Amino acid sequence: MCADQTVSTEVLVIGAGPGGYVAAIRAGQRGKDVTLVERNAYGGVCLNRGCIPSKAFVTAADLAHRSRTAEHMGLVATVEVDFEQLRSWQDDVVDRLTSGVEQLCRANGVTLVKGTAAFDSPNEVIVRGGSAEGPERISFKSAVIATGSRPITIPGFEPDGDSVLTSADVFSLPELPDSLIVIGGGYIGMELSTVFAKLGTDVTVIEMLDRILPAYESDLASIVRTETETLNVDIHTDEAAQDLEQTDGGVVVTTASDGEESQFEAERVLVAVGREPVTETLDLEAADIERTKNGFIETDRRGQTTQNGIYAIGDVAGEPMLAHKASKQGEIVADTLAGESTGFDYRTVPAAVFTDPEIATVGLTETEAKDQGFEPMVGEFPFDASGRALTLDKTNGFIRVIADDDTERILGGQVVGPEASELIGELGLAIELGARIEDLIATIHTHPTLSEGDMEATANARNEAIHTVNR
Repeated sequence: MCADQTVSTEVLVIGAGPGGYVAAIRAGQRGKDVTLVERNAYGGVCLNRGCIPSKAFVTAADLAHRSRTAEHMGLVATVEVDFEQLRSWQDDVVDRLTSGVEQLCRANGVTLVKGTAAFDSPNEVIVRGGSAEGPERISFKSAVIATGSRPITIPGFEPDGDSVLTSADVFSLPELPDSLIVIGGGYIGMELSTVFAKLGTDVTVIEMLDRILPAYESDLASIVRTETETLNVDIHTDEAAQDLEQTDGGVVVTTASDGEESQFEAERVLVAVGREPVTETLDLEAADIERTKNGFIETDRRGQTTQNGIYAIGDVAGEPMLAHKASKQGEIVADTLAGESTGFDYRTVPAAVFTDPEIATVGLTETEAKDQGFEPMVGEFPFDASGRALTLDKTNGFIRVIADDDTERILGGQVVGPEASELIGELGLAIELGARIEDLIATIHTHPTLSEGDMEATANARNEAIHTVNR
């Protein structure tokens, strides 16, 4: 495309993260003429600076920690962390996935354009900063906004990529820090706290609320806190970060709690207090697209914005800010543009925290079920009764299943324990299919596996569990 030339496309997708590239590929599969605009890297934050690099770090850190602490199994090992090699391996993983995204887009007929897109009208964008000498114009019949989110910054704690970090910065550090203060006890802060503690960093967590992982039920979060503290992570809740001072040796963070100030010193500080949508580059007003009071783009259940023909998906469209939610929304929007009748079902969006132990949830909690008028049946299975969990030496936590007492239909599930992120899939499928307790009980599970716990927890709701005491 040349500068100052206007080209047209059926479907324009802005942003090539897990929502945008999926929408583009699916629309291409549906026979649409698709153009995908990306200003940075294909795969978005998830593949380049979020989900994938963090899970690579989680795997390496867990392997190092388990190797060091397996004496009771008869295994004695001395482990040294080559942080440069760890980053190199992580980069290889990221490169393989991001190059795969680009190849898949091209294979499905998607035209790729580098640059930053801004609306000039409800049916045209201007793309700047690409390979052309000047701005490029693209007209479209339909558009999908998938520009994602970025870390929220705190006044006085502005990131510099060196002593003050965001969650994206930690994956390019030149060396493993000796000490790290993490501001924020949500899922990002706790995942990275666990990683760096296992790699050998002295970690302190500062959370302004009264507990870590406030988005999850307290009995799930308390198990994670207890286990995290065994890694010598110093966790301070009900404490707000107030001030940051740079020193020759690193940083000093001043906090306040009940009117009293405390100071914490470390080599670096990581600010992980949440994420906010990226919309300022889009010039939404030119397309008459409205936002919510929280700054997200307003959409209906099919992703339609307040401007006919323009859709928004993923983090930019609001909570939950999860990659898999964005991907599913991308598929739904593409199918909608192809004339199919579809919509997004938030009931079956799972969430996971890759701490140790992991947390995963889907559907309703017991409290939410009551609030929606159900009389919930609740079943639980502890991992210390699981033969497979015992052989993995990971027995902390449990599986909980929520069902409707009247119909015995599965409403939700929560898991805290080993491989929670994998185990939650069966419970999500049960909700999607409208399965009942009998369906999970009747499904024969392989022994010995962790997934037997899904079956046992479901049976426990009916007082029919074999391998744990019924409620």
